[in-house]
Amino acid sequence: MEVKENLLYTKDHEWVHIEGDEAIVGITDYAQSELGEIVFVDVPSVGDGLAQFDTFGSIEAVKTVADLNMPMTGNVEEFNERLDNEPELVNDDPYGDGWIIKISLDDPREVANLLTPEQYKEIC
Repeated sequence: MEVKENLLYTKDHEWVHIEGDEAIVGITDYAQSELGEIVFVDVPSVGDGLAQFDTFGSIEAVKTVADLNMPMTGNVEEFNERLDNEPELVNDDPYGDGWIIKISLDDPREVANLLTPEQYKEIC
């Protein structure tokens, strides 16, 4: 199980990489391995605003469907269009090409509610 040191995490296995007032969101290596073969990713429309820990979509594997939860409050600025035709990118490269959405952040102080890499490793 790979846990990147430059990311923050949710207890529901999403990761977030903050870049100024924007962030990139995906699911962790642990989550993708538990789900198995990813076959579909359903995400909100660009411009949708969501609160921290609200469900923002779902990810479907061969045997199950899991909710995706917002790590921080913000607006969806972009979704990874490659996932429409290549959902397996989430399995192959969850921290790179398998990212799911980019968001603009409403309240950077919400990082206090996220897990450090060390804390995330403990819950896995």
